[in-house]
Amino acid sequence: MGITSTSNGSGVAILTIDYPPVNAFPTAGWFELADAVRTAGRLQSNRAVVIRAENRGFCAGVDIKEIQANPGHQSLIDANRGCADVFSAVYDCQVPVVTAVQGFCLGGGIGIVGNSDIVIASDDATFGLPEVDRGALGAATHLSRLVPQHLMRALFFTARTITASELHHYGSVFQVVPRSELDAAALKVAEEIAAKDGRVIRAAKEALNGIDVQNVHRSYRYEQGFTFELNLAGVADEIRDRFEDDLARKRAAASQEAGSNA
Repeated sequence: MGITSTSNGSGVAILTIDYPPVNAFPTAGWFELADAVRTAGRLQSNRAVVIRAENRGFCAGVDIKEIQANPGHQSLIDANRGCADVFSAVYDCQVPVVTAVQGFCLGGGIGIVGNSDIVIASDDATFGLPEVDRGALGAATHLSRLVPQHLMRALFFTARTITASELHHYGSVFQVVPRSELDAAALKVAEEIAAKDGRVIRAAKEALNGIDVQNVHRSYRYEQGFTFELNLAGVADEIRDRFEDDLARKRAAASQEAGSNA
């Protein structure tokens, strides 16, 4: 469980996210993934990185329970710094990063995907930012790399999700495949990149980042400032408490219904 790193022996590092059941990241997990991405990028024998996940979905974002369980703001600060660290590590990785997305990709998952170079998704994948429903902001920077500006705003304000097929229409998802074929499809693209001269690939990654029209690091940290503001005002705690209460009621109702049907 956690973040594991393997190699296919052909210049591709494969990083796997595994925080069952839904890949809600503990604070330490963000930093662990960031370190793994940087390490993989620095290794000269690697010419591409694949980020994939086990479990029901690619990423459910931060572990809200961990934040709520700790008094004060340190857990939130650590989670926000961890997210920024991962997103930066993916964007600045010395070699191209391919993400393989299945099921749901929410919150921090959008930051990982939005800063990746290539996105391969299963046909059951959905993408979204539930931040406004959790009393937080952030990753609109990365969602805006996946969809046009006005659609990004509609998705952000409503907390709706968008499908892999819809993102494929916009060109931000490179390929949509059945879930059973996801890993193979991501690896195939990564191996195609890894077959190139690594010196050229590394130069190309740096060059493309250099001509990017958006400063993703500064933009995301600006968004996070408003998350801190909402927390200092007590708004975020109120909304997160309400969210946890709603979850508890749903679990109790589901348990009661299961007992009735037994």
